[in-house]
Amino acid sequence: MAEKKTTTKKAAAPKAAEKKATVKKAAAPKKAALVVNGENAGFKAGDVYQALAAAEKALTVKEIAKAAKISEEETLLGLGWLFKEGKLATADEKITLA
Repeated sequence: MAEKKTTTKKAAAPKAAEKKATVKKAAAPKKAALVVNGENAGFKAGDVYQALAAAEKALTVKEIAKAAKISEEETLLGLGWLFKEGKLATADEKITLA
């Protein structure tokens, strides 16, 4: 007796499935490098001092950065300078001029 050959057809896979999906990650925005030197720290200290003087009240680091229009890292650099000079006072996580 002759055996019958049975063939099965594979379902055609969609072309999109055959191609490897490549997902490109969006490039993260580059941050400007913070240059730490005496001159830059002095300028940032001036920015922080002016922001605090204009506010006439205690501010958080985030509030100072916004008022001075500088980054929080630059704000911290300026605050360090002013703390060392004894120009600042702190109360309840807020900073004011001494």
